[in-house]
Amino acid sequence: MSLRAIAAAIALTLLLWGSLYALQRGSGFYQRRSQAYEDEMQNPSDDPPDAYEEGEFVFARLRYRSPGRGFYRGSWGTDSNKAERVFLTGLRRLTQVHTRSVEQIVDIDSDEIFEWPWLYAVEVGYWELSDAQAKRLREYFDRGGFLMVDDFHGSWEWGAFTDGLRKVFPERPVVELADEAAIFHTLYNLDERFQVPGRRFIRSGRTFEQDGVQPRWRAIFDENGRVQVAICHNMDLGDAWEWADDPRYPERFTALAYRIGINYIVYAMTH
Repeated sequence: MSLRAIAAAIALTLLLWGSLYALQRGSGFYQRRSQAYEDEMQNPSDDPPDAYEEGEFVFARLRYRSPGRGFYRGSWGTDSNKAERVFLTGLRRLTQVHTRSVEQIVDIDSDEIFEWPWLYAVEVGYWELSDAQAKRLREYFDRGGFLMVDDFHGSWEWGAFTDGLRKVFPERPVVELADEAAIFHTLYNLDERFQVPGRRFIRSGRTFEQDGVQPRWRAIFDENGRVQVAICHNMDLGDAWEWADDPRYPERFTALAYRIGINYIVYAMTH
């Protein structure tokens, strides 16, 4: 396929995705939600001048409850919302995806989840899904939704995450993504991947947390071979986005984190 044909296909797909957002809420809705959750975010930043301009793509972060913790800034809101906004700046510069410059917070308990076809969730080793939430998430995936999970580490958090995931997909296995998987080659070729650590690497020089020594790129596929849940385990891409402007944080980690995030977005929009 020629580059022109590829560009045309991507443009058509983005146009179709744009139509999905035709029914999205207006700027007043976003402003109220942002203000309501600001104290639950770890690193909130000021709105840019174009914050309420609509786009074809919106970075939607999943808000969930942690057992014994309630809604608190150390779980779903980790790295938010600076991480999203720094990443979206790069997404705009590195691609032609017309994206909104600010994130959307989406409650797992709300049917609003169906309005946002791409979701991002962090520290999912601390989520606990009720039967109703699992049912809603399954319907979301069956309608074509996509979830990227990030920033959870080690065997204990993996077990807690998969306990919830089995409620959503009792019949589908989690599989390791092969190097030739399409999601690694949508825009950037990601054959050479390595562990992306959190900001604590600046002090410790250690790339892993807990017993999560090896980074894992995993997924759940639908019956047609499309990734529905993209799982980034034993890494912290959100920190790499959040601290891209810190000269002490190595550029190689941020560069890979950007490429992974962009590939996952383009994959979800074109598959």
